[in-house]
Amino acid sequence: MNKRYLVLENGSIYEGEGFGATQSVAGELVFTTGMTGYQEAITDKSYLGQMIVFTYPLIGNYGINDVDYESDKPAASAIITADIAEHPSNWRSKMSLREWAEAMALPGITGVDTRALTKELREFGTMTGVLVDDPSDVVVNAPASLSVADAYQPTTVYKSDVSDVQVALIDFGLKNSIIRALNDRGVTVTVLSPDASVTDILASNPDGILLSNGPGDPNAFVDMIPKIQQLQEVKPLFGICLGHQLFAMANGADTYKMKFGHRGFNHAVRDLTSQRTDFTSQNHGYAVAKDSLQDTDLIVTHEDINDGTVEGVRLRNHAAFSVQFHPDAAPGPHDATYLFDEFVTLMRQEKAGVMQ
Repeated sequence: MNKRYLVLENGSIYEGEGFGATQSVAGELVFTTGMTGYQEAITDKSYLGQMIVFTYPLIGNYGINDVDYESDKPAASAIITADIAEHPSNWRSKMSLREWAEAMALPGITGVDTRALTKELREFGTMTGVLVDDPSDVVVNAPASLSVADAYQPTTVYKSDVSDVQVALIDFGLKNSIIRALNDRGVTVTVLSPDASVTDILASNPDGILLSNGPGDPNAFVDMIPKIQQLQEVKPLFGICLGHQLFAMANGADTYKMKFGHRGFNHAVRDLTSQRTDFTSQNHGYAVAKDSLQDTDLIVTHEDINDGTVEGVRLRNHAAFSVQFHPDAAPGPHDATYLFDEFVTLMRQEKAGVMQ
């Protein structure tokens, strides 16, 4: 057995068996409560540079397939499991999680007491950890900051076969499932980086603007705020996750870092307009500060049932709104996919010249 050790910044040490790449690695330790969807989570760029602790005991039981990628390679810096399935069983499976981690040079550790580790992260908050072969004399330093440019892709167009509207999708680290959700609704998607100017964005002739999810602190994208302020005045706008935080900041709200964030597929959210409750997929460590909304034109539309955090807002007298969770939910429940329908309806009304 290849022994490896996970060392936390508070001095805690967890022993396990290494798999995948063998190099030492550091990252922000976060946990996800999802029972499935490990392939999507590992390739979700919202996890860029983070070490994912899977709370569900057995990970890898249905292997890795060619379809369920949210980006083209792992975004997480390492994965931590209690047990890894050695013999996956699924008709789509191409290889085991262990084999895929080796092929992708992704470090991992299994055999860890993830229950104890998760309880420690809940008690003390998100911490930096390092994965090493020898835990003696390890100094846990914060990992080097990743360039936000690592999260997004070059300008790309994803056409829908039945397209009648177009979206300019600003990519802060988008999930492929957002593009699929739009294409399925007859929307052609032009993906642009946050570096694109307002002129460049509008030159793609969009009927609406979508601000994607992405990793880390929204303050890393403050240059985007004046662009959002201009775009929301001329086109319907929808923000998801990091895009939600940036939309709120552009309209006077503040954000803060949460103690341990929301990561998983079972987060209950109340729609304050309809009073319906949805189970949602979430992956974020920052949130919009509710008390900062008081003197803005933002109206809270959704809230988390467990802790009351802001989960959605809309801008008064504008066709512009955002949510903290992932309505595309890959993986996860599809309770909130209606939000894509609402966005597409706004765009079609805009294109038809219907007053909002």
